[in-house]
Amino acid sequence: MTDLPTPETDQPHDLIGIGIGPFNLSLAALAHGIPGNPHPLAAAFYEQRPAFHWHPGLLIDGASLQVPFLADLVTLADPASPWTFLNYLRSRDRLFPFYFAERFHIQRAEYDAYCRWVTDQLPGLHFSHQVDAIRWNNERSLFEVDFTQLDTDGEAEALGRAHTRHIALGIGTEPHIPDPLKPLTEAESVPVIHSADYLHHRKTLLDAEHLTVIGSGQSGAEIFLDLLRSRPAGREKLHWLARTQAFAPMEYSKLGLEHFTPDYSRYFHALPESVRDELVPHQWQLHKGIDTDTIAAIHDELYRRTLHGGWPDATLTPGVSVRTAGRVANTRIELHLEHTQQNTHSRLTTDAVVLATGYRERPLDRILTGLDPYMRRDTSARPRIDDRFRLVLDPTVTGNVYVQNAERHTHGVGAPDLGLAAWRSATILNNLTGTNAYPLPERTAFTTFGLTPQTPTIPTQNPALIPLAHGN
Repeated sequence: MTDLPTPETDQPHDLIGIGIGPFNLSLAALAHGIPGNPHPLAAAFYEQRPAFHWHPGLLIDGASLQVPFLADLVTLADPASPWTFLNYLRSRDRLFPFYFAERFHIQRAEYDAYCRWVTDQLPGLHFSHQVDAIRWNNERSLFEVDFTQLDTDGEAEALGRAHTRHIALGIGTEPHIPDPLKPLTEAESVPVIHSADYLHHRKTLLDAEHLTVIGSGQSGAEIFLDLLRSRPAGREKLHWLARTQAFAPMEYSKLGLEHFTPDYSRYFHALPESVRDELVPHQWQLHKGIDTDTIAAIHDELYRRTLHGGWPDATLTPGVSVRTAGRVANTRIELHLEHTQQNTHSRLTTDAVVLATGYRERPLDRILTGLDPYMRRDTSARPRIDDRFRLVLDPTVTGNVYVQNAERHTHGVGAPDLGLAAWRSATILNNLTGTNAYPLPERTAFTTFGLTPQTPTIPTQNPALIPLAHGN
């Protein structure tokens, strides 16, 4: 292993992004050639994976985004950007086919291809770079970012260090497995797959005699539908379990969707911490329900299998939790179930399990260990995040650490929503540069969420860099 040269005379970056998922990719696209700056923004983005892939295990044929194509990386902040989805189609000579297809919601695989098109052309993106630590250098008033460059096998190849005035964390989420289900992952001889890896193990799952899907969200529904379509009529041998009291549709009314506007994000952020914590679990149907078209497709497929008499061998049971789970003779799995309304218990033996149990924000503590003495936390020991998506740090830290998709506890259900990506990125860049590089609307919803409408304010702590400085 070698060390990459990091001479102290190196010009520091204005911004280093850690992680290259859709949100930091949006930030990188909007940061590229910000209009009106006297100097281009010096930005670099690091990602430990060798290339961009957006949920590759869930790019099921025909599965669509739950947001319109306008929720691309840049359009809702800068529709004239060269990185729009429409410009991607134009570069592929596909504008007219898309026009006649009349698709407002594009397929996930197409969104993934669009994002990879952006990464192939956008400068300043460094894949196979694993960020190991972040520190604040008081003497230089800069952040130090230590990273490891990885080879094609993912092994450490070289060490490096970069300096930056500001940081944007976009490390994303990770698959979540509830505690009662964790013993299932130890059953090596039985296929137990998180939905994130579904397509990688699809053939193995289809070879199983009996299959169980656990989880009532969109991923669970799409996987159940894909398995159902792939099993012979009358011999489906599928079971779909959900803790929710119904296989409920996602809230998709026009006014309901206004919970995913900047107006609601500002309203939510201004609420007391205790109120925010109480609200989030009750808003699950805004983002954890099932698309109505998917529900209809499942019902249509089940109904089609009754046309010649009989019922499909598929059991759909909501209101059920898995209390414990274990192996049976090393070849099967036994799930111990509890029905919450009936207060009854039963057992289900199955040959394979898909855990469509969702994702959780990756903990920031590991990567932010070096900044822990400067961080301010709430009563639940979570990082405090201001309304400009900045960690609240000690005033001696003059740089900003922005977070993307790690602020649901402070900004609400819109944090992981692709429709707010461009607005959040533009908010960050406006704050970082101290300019109005991307003019943003003051009002975005017909709903007034509180008696006193929330308007943007400029916090005084951790002030923005005004104007952009170059050099030390």
